[in-house]
Amino acid sequence: MHDEDVRTQVVWFDIPCIDLDRATTFYEAVLGLSVQQEVYGDFAMGILPHGGDAIGGCLAVMPDSAGSDKGLLVYLNCDERLEDAVAAVQPGGGEVVKPIHQIGNHGYRAIVRDSEGNRVALHSS
Repeated sequence: MHDEDVRTQVVWFDIPCIDLDRATTFYEAVLGLSVQQEVYGDFAMGILPHGGDAIGGCLAVMPDSAGSDKGLLVYLNCDERLEDAVAAVQPGGGEVVKPIHQIGNHGYRAIVRDSEGNRVALHSS
């Protein structure tokens, strides 16, 4: 495969939630960023900040899918504020599943369960 054949495979992700306001409050506290809520007919979501080379994603109201603590693990960027992010997990209604630990030369992560029961990784280089 040549470099010109390589393209970004992951272009978007949905983090399922039941209560968009609760999930928005959780992710704003943990990520230290604003989440923009949008409604399209009967579909509500909270857009996570992205742009440039960042992969976009959202909090998506999907009651039948929320609370997945197995399977796909999404890594969220918490560079230079990983300790603050982890400290915001429990007060925001989440749980620290695995505290901050090194992942070889790829930086550090903590695995948490968010306010909706989803397992996510908080990452810092």
